[in-house]
Amino acid sequence: PDCDGTRYRAPVLDVKLVRGPHRCSIADVLELTVAEAAHWFQNDREVVARLQPIIDVGLDYVRLGQPVPTLSGGEAQRLKLAGFLAEAAHSPAQRVARHGTLFLFDEPTTGLHFDDIAKLMRAFRKLLAAGHSLLVIEHNLDVIRAADWIVDLGPEGGEAGGLIVC
Repeated sequence: PDCDGTRYRAPVLDVKLVRGPHRCSIADVLELTVAEAAHWFQNDREVVARLQPIIDVGLDYVRLGQPVPTLSGGEAQRLKLAGFLAEAAHSPAQRVARHGTLFLFDEPTTGLHFDDIAKLMRAFRKLLAAGHSLLVIEHNLDVIRAADWIVDLGPEGGEAGGLIVC
């Protein structure tokens, strides 16, 4: 009742960020989607640089204050991927320290629109360019086509699978 569901007391909500005619409290900012926030903070390069990896993996529709447990499994995977992309982009020293990380993705394109798959593939290329390796379990032919190596297991799933077909 004290915060009206915003999780902040009145004195905190009284502090406003001003951008042109718009005035936003912390609660207002947390209601913005990543895309809206990138637009709203377009003149603040540091903020946009932090949001860009999230946009790059196709999660620009997520609200800044959205609790992580409400994300789907695929969204959570892509958010984690965005974190690694941000780390590689913002700290060259860390990039060397984490060089050689092996990422394992289990059908990351499930349920994604073609445009989001293209964004995911660009994110994968950024990881590869940073010196990481990817192991992707996938059925999407466009993703398979982009692979350096393909291992086909089968010949069927479950009990009839598990053998290297080719």
